[in-house]
Amino acid sequence: MRSLLPYLWPKGDWAAHVRVLLAAAFLVLAKLATVYVPYVYARVVDHLAPRGHVVSLAVPVALILLYGGLRIGASGFAELRDAVFAAVQQRSVRRVALQTFRHLHALSLRYHLDRQTGGLARSIDRGTRGIEDVLRLSVFNVLPTIFEVGLVLIILWRVFDWRYALITGISVGLYSAFTLLFTNWRVKLRRQMNESDSDAQSKAVDSLLNYETVKYFGNESHEARRFDGALARYERAAIRSQVTLNMLNLGQASIIAVGLAVVMLMAARQTLNGQMTVGRFVMVNAYLMQLYTPLNLLGTVYRGIKQGLVDMEQMFSLMREVPDVADRPSARGGPRLVTDQVPAVVFDAVHFGYRPDREILHNVSFSVRGGGSLAIVGPTGAGKSTISRLLFRFYDVAGGAVRVDGVDVRDWPQDELRARIGVVPQDTVLFNDTIGYNIAYGRPGATTAEIEAAARAAQIHDFVMRLPDKYATRVGERGLKLSGGEKQRVAIARTILKDPAILILDEATSALDTRTEQEIQSALRVLAANRTTLTIAHRLSTVVEADQILVLEEGRVAELGTHAQLLARGGLYAAMWTRQLQDESGQSADAA
Repeated sequence: MRSLLPYLWPKGDWAAHVRVLLAAAFLVLAKLATVYVPYVYARVVDHLAPRGHVVSLAVPVALILLYGGLRIGASGFAELRDAVFAAVQQRSVRRVALQTFRHLHALSLRYHLDRQTGGLARSIDRGTRGIEDVLRLSVFNVLPTIFEVGLVLIILWRVFDWRYALITGISVGLYSAFTLLFTNWRVKLRRQMNESDSDAQSKAVDSLLNYETVKYFGNESHEARRFDGALARYERAAIRSQVTLNMLNLGQASIIAVGLAVVMLMAARQTLNGQMTVGRFVMVNAYLMQLYTPLNLLGTVYRGIKQGLVDMEQMFSLMREVPDVADRPSARGGPRLVTDQVPAVVFDAVHFGYRPDREILHNVSFSVRGGGSLAIVGPTGAGKSTISRLLFRFYDVAGGAVRVDGVDVRDWPQDELRARIGVVPQDTVLFNDTIGYNIAYGRPGATTAEIEAAARAAQIHDFVMRLPDKYATRVGERGLKLSGGEKQRVAIARTILKDPAILILDEATSALDTRTEQEIQSALRVLAANRTTLTIAHRLSTVVEADQILVLEEGRVAELGTHAQLLARGGLYAAMWTRQLQDESGQSADAA
């Protein structure tokens, strides 16, 4: 609840402050009108009660009109309160959701590799709805009810005597204590329901995202059993939750009935003894019925608030996640010094492991001059892609340093560092939007002419123009409506549009056939021109023109040199080159 206050009363937002104060004023006015209704109603009854003859009808008519006016005022002020506070409520929900979304993007890659997308999305959805429920119920129900209970107790004490206020207060206290204790016990059932719900949604999303894999292995029944198991756990928790809810409602009704009966017996006795008028008797009954109506609702409201807080729990726990990689307070970056004399990229005795007990890179050192190119090759698991992740600062090194333009990447603001680096990955993932949107993602706000120029450079413009919807063609989820080569060209086009100083080609053509790879290579040469380029490659034929080739083996620098130098050395690179030539010759023979 404390975490919500800054959103409810945001600093510097005077419009929100005024709305909160107006809503509070309307709340007070609504409840004053509400608690005055039984008093006026009692006066009407007393004037109409048989007492010989009625002197004048003017008094009861005026009281009846006042009674109607108070009813309208109580309802009208309550509606005005809700209308004024709605903007504050929705703005608070929006701010929390936006801050959570930004925080998730600020978290490190390590967190996102461990998360489950379906469960995470569900937690955020439930959390934002929980915030909306808590604000609505607390401001529109809890605070007005507490205010009304206080006013009614004061009126009962002043108009009748302390015994009426005491018994009513005891009834309200017992009701509230019972509701609090019972609902707190039920919270664990709500947690179980949330966990089962998240588990079911995660399994469903994971299964549907991997639809083709499920089909390849014919595991539809297996996936259905896993999903049904999670649904069964949710079913059991939901049934227990409903049964305990019925028990709670029965206990609340019993407390209200006993308290009401005791007070009405006292009032009836005083009325029969002539100590109280019929109007006063009616007033006591009206106050208690009027008081117990919101109290009866308060049980539901309290459960709603508790459930909302449980739903918010996971989302606010996300907000407490601390990024593994964070900007230093002194991070300033540096000037763009891409020259032949100043290396654009330097790895200086780098040590790194994804886990403390398993080091991936061991004392890796190399440098790439400004505008130059370096190819990184080696067996699977040698640490090639890890180098690109360290340069992009998805992770921080455990030892040594990575420098860009002579500045340690840890001294760069992350957004400024990453603005200088463009990546064409092996597995290009596109947004479920249009081709134009996905190309423009390299630089949001780019003009149509700039998008088309990037597409021409990536050799995909002609293909797009042959499509019925051209650049408005939707690519499907993760770009599944496009072929591998088409997706790679879109990735190249958006990187061209970004115009980075440093380029990382992370096995950008390894998943393509030879013909498509040759076509993509020409687009990559356009992209790499006048940029410092690091190419992580599987096929050695694609890196023979690199200024230097770095050969990694088990996380260590095995060799470094040009293609010709490494072949002449007859080491690991030469053996890999010979093996690939033999494999390609064998494939050609099989094809023939």
